Amino acid sequence: MVIRAMVADDQAVVRAGFVNLLATQEDIEVVGEAEDGVAAVRVAAEQRPDLALLDIRMPHRNGIEAAREILAASDGRTKVLMLTTFDLDEYVYEALAAGASGFLLKDATFPELLHAVRVVARGDALLAPAITRRLVGEFARQRAGVLPPRPVEGLTAREAEVLVLIAKGMSNAEIAVRLTITDHTVKTHINRLFAKRGLRDRAQAVILAYELGLVRPGAGCPPSATG
Repeated sequence: MVIRAMVADDQAVVRAGFVNLLATQEDIEVVGEAEDGVAAVRVAAEQRPDLALLDIRMPHRNGIEAAREILAASDGRTKVLMLTTFDLDEYVYEALAAGASGFLLKDATFPELLHAVRVVARGDALLAPAITRRLVGEFARQRAGVLPPRPVEGLTAREAEVLVLIAKGMSNAEIAVRLTITDHTVKTHINRLFAKRGLRDRAQAVILAYELGLVRPGAGCPPSATG
């Protein structure tokens, strides 16, 4: 299956570099480029790509606004992978909340780029790399005094436990080992959790866990939850 991708970045050299690298792969086809957020939304509407690689900081319309419009127009069919810098960009939290499925550093290596594109395109969130956990944790810490407490309504104790482990960056297999249950049972809990809370992917699950207070940056063990 060929991944149809588009790249949006206001820096021509960076944009060309990503486009040229992706174009070397047989399973990836670059169907469009954009120099700002407005153009990104237009190109996405015209080409309907499987994946949009968007710079967070762009003129006229930033990557977050563009991501929100692209996701809404495509009904979530187009997945969004955000380009960010290493200095804990203040827009990362908002991008996750808007529906972005992952982040890629602008100085990422070629293998890292390809891995990110393939992971996000197949519908998963790029949460395993330490940098993404660091970004999410940092912005959750910054917002700790702003976000109102929210009860864990409608979730069973096991579903809340699975949510915590997702927020810790664990895969389904790792969760199964931790809880001593089967992979199938883990998937069942995740599907029910996502359906109950209207979650699109694991990235949104991480945000929910922080907002509910199930996970606190820097804490050794999260508080137990009941539901």
